[in-house]
Amino acid sequence: MTEGPGKEGFETLAIHAGQEADPRTGAVVPPIYAVSTYKQDGVGGLRSGYEYSRTGNPTRAALEECLAALEDGVRGLAFASGMAAEDTLLRTICKPGDHVLIPNDAYGGTYRLFSKVLARWGVEWDAVPLGDVEAVRAAVRPGQTRAIWVETPTNPLLGIADIAVLASVAHSAGALLVVDNTFASPYLQQPLALGADVVVHSTTKYVGGHSDVVGGALVVRDAELGQELAYHQNALGAVAGPFDAWLTLRGVKTLAVRMDRHCDNAERVVEMLLDHPRVSSVLYPGISTHPGHEVAAKQMRRFGGMVSFRVADGEDAAVEICGRTRVFTLGESLGGVESLIEHPGRMTHASAAGSPLECPSDLVRLSVGIESVEDLLADLRQALA
Repeated sequence: MTEGPGKEGFETLAIHAGQEADPRTGAVVPPIYAVSTYKQDGVGGLRSGYEYSRTGNPTRAALEECLAALEDGVRGLAFASGMAAEDTLLRTICKPGDHVLIPNDAYGGTYRLFSKVLARWGVEWDAVPLGDVEAVRAAVRPGQTRAIWVETPTNPLLGIADIAVLASVAHSAGALLVVDNTFASPYLQQPLALGADVVVHSTTKYVGGHSDVVGGALVVRDAELGQELAYHQNALGAVAGPFDAWLTLRGVKTLAVRMDRHCDNAERVVEMLLDHPRVSSVLYPGISTHPGHEVAAKQMRRFGGMVSFRVADGEDAAVEICGRTRVFTLGESLGGVESLIEHPGRMTHASAAGSPLECPSDLVRLSVGIESVEDLLADLRQALA
């Protein structure tokens, strides 16, 4: 994941891409353009192309340029949430009768979007184990499959998919490869460089990083697709507001240093959980025995801050552990500076209950934050005691 000739480093891009000093005041941080409309210099005479903030806003544009640079794409688009980004993408690339493959352990919100919303619109879908390339090939419907939707690592089982191989499978069938890169972040993984066509983010998570803003993003490597998405972004209207864009842009400046600390702490937590008698298994791509570990090592800089584990005593014990932590906050979401703990089956993935994507009832998911790691370890030990 080294930068190409003449390309600035990731940390430099995170701080400077799309964020030139204000030409009038010299302010080094882009202003919050809290504005709905813009004065025109005569009918159709737009200043810098701005006419109405649903269509374009300078603060949002700064964020979109920065995200495109971090993912090494040609265009970025910022949305009001990750689900708004997903919905806009799917309504852009799909029509009734099209088919999409999704992970068999997809995020519950993504599953809900396909099963409860898009299915009524006539979009067909199948859930497949994306780590099994032959199963993916067998599930593709040439001429009908419009996209292979990838999460890697997946939420919450931390499954790994080979982006480069699946890109080849998708493209040979005339389909797009879409990668939800939320868990990895652009610092740890860059799917477009591996052949993906679209990257999806819930910028609420690691990109924003401070649990104070909700947002989503798409980044593409094809300018024509980017233009189509921009048309639908404007037509559907679920755009990031200027203050949300500003908060996300502020958070992304420290993404690299935060991710390194998330990874450091997660590795220590995994080490402790592996030796704990109440833990029956630990799910983390950095473990050598984790399915897909070698693929993750090839396509990720490090293995991330998300850890899941299964409790030997079953569901009730897992729920009890979630309620006993003191430093880990019981809550949904992930990727903030504070550590979170949750029971996916009853919380983030409740919408998948009773489906083939149902989470194990004894599963606990951790979003390992950047606190002092000894405090995190002590908290988990007392919760497991």
